[in-house]
Amino acid sequence: MAARNTEKLKQIADQFKEKGHPASIASVDAANSESIAQLVADTASRLGPIDTVHYNAAVMHPTSIDTLDPAGSQYDLSVNIGGAYAAIRAVVPLMGGRAQGTILLTGGGFGLQPAPDYIAMSVGKAGLRALALGLFEDLKKRGIHIATVTLCANVEPGSEGVAAVADEFFKLCNQEKDAWTAETILKL
Repeated sequence: MAARNTEKLKQIADQFKEKGHPASIASVDAANSESIAQLVADTASRLGPIDTVHYNAAVMHPTSIDTLDPAGSQYDLSVNIGGAYAAIRAVVPLMGGRAQGTILLTGGGFGLQPAPDYIAMSVGKAGLRALALGLFEDLKKRGIHIATVTLCANVEPGSEGVAAVADEFFKLCNQEKDAWTAETILKL
């Protein structure tokens, strides 16, 4: 698991370890493509072949045409779309060489129904959806499954919704190649 703030991740990793599951954490800046590429390289070097990547980074705050300045919008887009693109570019050569792997993206309902008060997030989620749908066939030919769970709800940590989202990612990750899908739309 990787994030800019590793304190939260340490708690999650400790919970995994308490249940007997291995877990490690790393620091990454999702707005910095070099940081993401380095994380992918370090992870592959340390742990071996990467089978699954889940990109879940996002800048989530109210933004409108009146409140978000151009510099802020560039930062939001660099995390919401650019970071995902950087992760995909970094891992595709590793997965493609083995003709196997799964790339999972956390999408959002704003990608389907944009909201003027969350315009940066709306553009970001639409961009993630476009990445998954646009790269699906090309990556499938390389043996790589890319998919998004487009989540049309606000899910609070520890809620029942978390398990439902995890189940959808698990299903996507375990689909047979001839049944791969690029998107699951989840309304809770």
